[in-house]
Amino acid sequence: IVSRGVAAGYTRFLPQEEEHFKTPEMFRDQICAALAGYAAEEMVFGSASTGPSNDLEQVSRLARAMVTRWGMRWSLGPVTFGRSEELVFLGREISETRNYSEKSAEEIDEEVSVFIRDAHRKAVELVKQHREKLDQIANYLIEHETVEGDELAKLWALPTDQTPDQAV
Repeated sequence: IVSRGVAAGYTRFLPQEEEHFKTPEMFRDQICAALAGYAAEEMVFGSASTGPSNDLEQVSRLARAMVTRWGMRWSLGPVTFGRSEELVFLGREISETRNYSEKSAEEIDEEVSVFIRDAHRKAVELVKQHREKLDQIANYLIEHETVEGDELAKLWALPTDQTPDQAV
């Protein structure tokens, strides 16, 4: 599989419907999906490469926001931690003010780690459960380079010993 451009590969999530509000479960699933590439590399190659580094950054940022911005960890209570100044028109954070203690910072770090460890465990389970599909899709990608949408759905539905070309 030959990478092109700055991304070795990526996953896009297209919403099934318009989402204005997200639940902790939705975020947990998103974190799990982002860690699936990392889990697959560990399983297939024995360790992960630098390939999923952007996924890890996204996972860390999302898990931290769940804890500090959206109060999604009940052990800390429904409270926010820190304040951020954002460039609204760019969607970027330019600074963050810390308004909590060192003890709270440690608790925040632990809760973020719990979210990520739990999602990683689930990703590993799912990759193990669907290892044959992983191999089938990887072989398809070696030959075709990309797969998306209906083509991916069709490939997912095929028996693992069959390729889309054989199904026609």
